[in-house]
Amino acid sequence: MEQTVKHAEQYLGEICSLLASYTRKTAKLRDKADLLVAQLFDFSSREDPELQVGLKNMAEDLAMVQDYRQAQVERLETRVVAPLKTYGDIVKNKRADLKKFSTDVNRELKELRKLEKIRLRNPADRQSIVSFTY
Repeated sequence: MEQTVKHAEQYLGEICSLLASYTRKTAKLRDKADLLVAQLFDFSSREDPELQVGLKNMAEDLAMVQDYRQAQVERLETRVVAPLKTYGDIVKNKRADLKKFSTDVNRELKELRKLEKIRLRNPADRQSIVSFTY
């Protein structure tokens, strides 16, 4: 169980980190393209009518692509990265549960060893053996 929790923590952490990085880079790409769109609109306003129409069409098409990229960034953040982050808390809770379980098992083993020592010292003394178990 400890190995499973350890692997889950390691791999889910790496996957979440990489997806968050991918989302940030996609957002940066969107921002750069938005700057390009603004530059195209600015350049088109200073050109002759034929080039102006072509540049504006290109800028509008690129702006539409960026709208899709914005939707992609939002979906990645809400539907992929955010749910993966919750697994971090789940793994921490499971690790704490395992630690508590391990402590309980060790305590029980100590009690059993003590009881066995009492039995070995004086096997006929049932009263001390029974009182020890309660």
